[in-house]
Amino acid sequence: YQLMFSKACEYGIKAVLYIAIQSQSGKRIGIKGIATGINSPEAFTGKILQQLVKSEIIYSVKGPSGGFEIGKNGLQKIKLCHIVSAIDGDDIYNGCGLGLKNCNELKPCPVHDKFKAIRDDLKKMLETTTLKELTEGLESGLTFLKR
Repeated sequence: YQLMFSKACEYGIKAVLYIAIQSQSGKRIGIKGIATGINSPEAFTGKILQQLVKSEIIYSVKGPSGGFEIGKNGLQKIKLCHIVSAIDGDDIYNGCGLGLKNCNELKPCPVHDKFKAIRDDLKKMLETTTLKELTEGLESGLTFLKR
């Protein structure tokens, strides 16, 4: 067990942020544009986008002016925890820091309490961080999606 996002989740977060920036400008963007924009494999990105559509985090519009977008209220409403949950489930909040199957409150591993504190902080951060907050950093050039 590791306290990190899966590769799919990393791409998912980046894709949602990239789509959010486009949506704010009134644009929709296709898979190819997203994959290029976040530097990810196109087929893998397509599968991730399907999961995000299924979870109603992003929307897919068919046709010549189609592509992916985020609803008007999405920037305020969508939090990082929604994206993580859609792709990785709640595994990041569970499990042992040392990968032990039987680690729990009653039979803790040596790092149980310290690891739990880190997980709790991560959960709080994911539950309180909105897309709006993150896109503001991107728009101002203070943060980046690819280097």
